[in-house]
Amino acid sequence: MQDNRVIIFDTTLRDGEQSPGASLSVEEKVTIAHQLARLGVDVIEAGFPISSEAQFEATKRIADEVEGPVIAGLARAVREDIDRAWEALKGAERPRIHTFIATSDIHIRSKFSSDKYGRTMEEKKERILEMAVEAVRHAKKYTPDVEFSPEDAGRSDPDYLCRVVEAVIEVGATTVNIPDTTGYTTPEEFGGLIRTLFQRVLNIGKAVISVHCHNDLGLAVANSLAAVREGARQVECTVNGLGERAGNAALEEIVMALKVRQDIFGVDTAINTREIYRTSRLVAHLTGIEVQPNKAIVGANAFAHEAGVHQDGVLKERATYEIMRPEDIGLEKSRIVLGRHSGRHGFRARLEELGYRLSEEELKRAYERFKELADKKKEIYDEDLAAIVEGELFRVPQTFALEYLHTSSGTGAIPTATVRVRKGDEVVQEAAWGDGPVDAAYKAIKRATGMEKVRLSNYAIRSVTSGTEALGEVTVRLEAEGRTVMGRGTSTDVIEASALAFLDGLNKLVALPGEGLRGEV
Repeated sequence: MQDNRVIIFDTTLRDGEQSPGASLSVEEKVTIAHQLARLGVDVIEAGFPISSEAQFEATKRIADEVEGPVIAGLARAVREDIDRAWEALKGAERPRIHTFIATSDIHIRSKFSSDKYGRTMEEKKERILEMAVEAVRHAKKYTPDVEFSPEDAGRSDPDYLCRVVEAVIEVGATTVNIPDTTGYTTPEEFGGLIRTLFQRVLNIGKAVISVHCHNDLGLAVANSLAAVREGARQVECTVNGLGERAGNAALEEIVMALKVRQDIFGVDTAINTREIYRTSRLVAHLTGIEVQPNKAIVGANAFAHEAGVHQDGVLKERATYEIMRPEDIGLEKSRIVLGRHSGRHGFRARLEELGYRLSEEELKRAYERFKELADKKKEIYDEDLAAIVEGELFRVPQTFALEYLHTSSGTGAIPTATVRVRKGDEVVQEAAWGDGPVDAAYKAIKRATGMEKVRLSNYAIRSVTSGTEALGEVTVRLEAEGRTVMGRGTSTDVIEASALAFLDGLNKLVALPGEGLRGEV
């Protein structure tokens, strides 16, 4: 690898999905993976295969179907994990096994308290070192591309960390990742840790040094960039900064910082930055976690100017207040592309321009939805098309389907709703009253489906485009028996969109497979 190129390792589908409520189906993960390939990421961490059947299936599908990037799977420093990871990854043209074990005293005390790892801290550390070496050796039997992570490296003893890093490189680790697992360090500290490794690990030139920073103190991007300045040449990050707790380093911020400030960093990435905004929107839509308006790079306000002085300056010379162009991240004004008289060929062509590849059956369903919407709206925007297609592509099996919805509300009136829901050949009709029409509809749907123990933990609505006839998108988070799912629905009628989102969530709860381990690096 050239010393002036930084590898972008995307872990949206593994660490990013561990954001509370960000549950993705296998199909949704595969779709995001294809978009990540278009974005130009070097490595996609597709999942943690041993943790559940769903994780295994998603990793395998991505390994088998997505071309271009290296496809990585996470595994603890345990033979069973590594074997399972390889089973999922072996169909990839460029597979990588990513194995990890904790190295900080606090993690060792909590995770390796059993005497089988040793009675003293020193004995435990020796055993962990042996396990790390054994794991890398075992992974190397399957693939030459092996990455190792000493979990909680940011709080690990530097002397011990150097020993572990040197040992795993000696037995063949081609990438060594240094995670700030708890987001504890500051840029000066973390950069100093990377500098120490380069100074003291004698064989460090045989491996790529990577970093994986969490954002608990809001320093994930700053820490990652500090590490790049000290010689790290892989950065692990997620789209929109998704991840455990406060999230990970945001891919879009890392990439654009390196691009805009080449005078400081002197490095490049292989990212096609014009795909950044589209990728951000896709991930936000499918996870149900919207981007905050003031989010750097991809937030709605990132290129907005309200102050008069700023507006005047930008109109005269964009560089006055803009250090990058909206076009650089693929943010262009939505084009009016289709209307009610548009044919199927033009519909397919525009979808392909937007990056969607549909089967004939998927195209048929999406086109029917498009024609329905075109009868309600004069102009169909790209965002409308994305909402339609994603709603059709990622539907789970329709255990419940909405046949009829009627609501009544107004000043001084009790909000009521009547619904008719189909389950197979059975149609059930129920009515309910509530605090508002949406609440009443949800209560009626619960009664009709028999899923009255489901709890609504979050409800969000946004306008897909502008104007009074805009398509409304509703996202709900539902919880039941320890499981959480996101439901989505779109319609020009926000009450209908709300009902569709709730039913989408119920269908996911019915179809949801069990989940297991979560990988923390």
